[in-house]
Amino acid sequence: MVDTGEWEPGAPGVLRLPSGRLVRGRALRRPLPEGPVPGYAVYLLGKRPPRVPWEYDWLRWPDFRLPADRAEARRLFAEAWTRSATARVELACGGGRGRTGTALACLAVLDGVPPREAVEFVRAHYDRHAVETPWQRRYVERFTG
Repeated sequence: MVDTGEWEPGAPGVLRLPSGRLVRGRALRRPLPEGPVPGYAVYLLGKRPPRVPWEYDWLRWPDFRLPADRAEARRLFAEAWTRSATARVELACGGGRGRTGTALACLAVLDGVPPREAVEFVRAHYDRHAVETPWQRRYVERFTG
């Protein structure tokens, strides 16, 4: 397969944003999916992730909670959204649903989805269990990028 810098539409965890940009969400507790690797990733974990051979940033974000630094979260989500125009971008947490779903919903807001509709968008197009807590939902609804 020719490396186009994009994810394969329909591949596991790949979310197509309204603009057509493709981003992948995944669970770090599961094996790395076969196929191309990310060009850039944001890992949403309470502790520093293991090193990977691609460029990544770590956002300290304990399980079932919100990002420890919301300004840094806005910065990293904007970076991920910008890079998704030309590179394979991955967002991931331990289980791939709560924190990952919340981050993907924030990217959807940056892509033009109204904040009050972003959680349902991600649940419909990524994982029906995405965004696990009421405070994660409120975070998305109040996210302005």
